[in-house]
Amino acid sequence: MPTVPSILGFGAIAIDDIVYVDQPLSAGKGKVLESARAFGGNVATALAAVARLGGTAGFIGWLATPADDAVLCDLVASGVETAFAPRHPDARPVRSRITVGSDGERFIAYDDEAMLGTAPDFPDEVLSRATVLIVDSYAIRSMDVVARARDLGLAILGDIEWSRGPETERLIALCDHLILPLGFARIATGRRSPAEMLDALWSPSRSAVVLTDGGRGLYYRGRDETGLWHLPPHRVAVVDSTGAGDCFHGAYAHALTRGADTAGRVAFAAAAAALSITGRGGREALPTDDQVVELLTSMSAPSAVELKYAQLDTGT
Repeated sequence: MPTVPSILGFGAIAIDDIVYVDQPLSAGKGKVLESARAFGGNVATALAAVARLGGTAGFIGWLATPADDAVLCDLVASGVETAFAPRHPDARPVRSRITVGSDGERFIAYDDEAMLGTAPDFPDEVLSRATVLIVDSYAIRSMDVVARARDLGLAILGDIEWSRGPETERLIALCDHLILPLGFARIATGRRSPAEMLDALWSPSRSAVVLTDGGRGLYYRGRDETGLWHLPPHRVAVVDSTGAGDCFHGAYAHALTRGADTAGRVAFAAAAAALSITGRGGREALPTDDQVVELLTSMSAPSAVELKYAQLDTGT
């Protein structure tokens, strides 16, 4: 049996049919420039990002039984360990149709009637040998596994984008590293400003709360930080923003296993995500560690600034 990777994850795996058009999405219509099929999904792409950065990553969600299953083969080709994933003949990926505008923005239409989560009896012996567990919103289907992982001392990194009420609230409570899109954080907290959202999502059990806001950067609070912070975006040529958030989660987890503090984890992840949007699809431009370090040490790299409660403009 192979060594258990440092970073495990379960959640959505997707096969994406992507259409690139010559107009921004706001135009309402545009000419098709190119079509492509790619593999995606929040957790799967995050784990692929970890592997690309030189870390060890393992997918432990449901996979189909055939050895030549396309999703399984893609994970293996991406450097993600699959030996510990439970198998089921009915397992299949989420299917997504993605339209990408000329400005790099995208609209995702998805069908998530699939087996998501992981086996309820997933062994503690495997979980206990890892350091980080990445989960997405679908982890509500395997809440007991998340709770056991937290009790075993794993850092729980939550990529939560939608809510199913009390179940999602419980999942959010289990995540000591909570990374949310700012739009969902506003809905979840009912607050207006990033500072208010960060405080509303904070609890004594948290290690960090990060709110991502696309081209406007991100906002964060960490246990080892004083104050609340805004990190402006890197200025890169945007080709396709698909998977940028997933890359952020993977890079953040990788930095966490290397002992970086909150500011270091956030800066590393933001740089990785910025590089990821310079290529098409969620995987084409996943960066290496050297590429991230080069961007972080460039003269154009942004610096975090302290966030004040008076700063109510979230750019949306």
